[in-house]
Amino acid sequence: MIHLEEVTPDNWRMVNELRVSKEQESFVSPNVRILARAYAYRDEVSEALIICNDDEMIGLLFYREWPSSCYILDQFMIDERFQGMGYARGALDLILNRMKGHGKYNRVKLCYCKGNDAAVNLFTSIGFYHTYEEEDDDDEIIMALDF
Repeated sequence: MIHLEEVTPDNWRMVNELRVSKEQESFVSPNVRILARAYAYRDEVSEALIICNDDEMIGLLFYREWPSSCYILDQFMIDERFQGMGYARGALDLILNRMKGHGKYNRVKLCYCKGNDAAVNLFTSIGFYHTYEEEDDDDEIIMALDF
């Protein structure tokens, strides 16, 4: 069963064993950078969570609050060995329900890189929509979901 686990002193090194395919490496930060960003944004209620299927690590995500505005799903990855099995949708459902449960904001934003068709198809199927906001990097496209 899909569930989310906290990153702890006992498991953080194992997170670095998770990988995306070579073709996807430009779409997601390296896992050690995701963990560092979660730490750097700790004052913005950030959290890095391991995506697990039963006892096996299959992915990683990082989200935070954008003060007085919304949640930001900064990073989301499923290891290449577990892609195409429905785990991404299950993990997104879990994290979105977690955000809703906090009850602080009614919107979550994310960005994806141009060319990441699998990501945009997944996000739009869940209800995310393009905001047409400008991002500093022309290769990143912003989407939002309202709860």
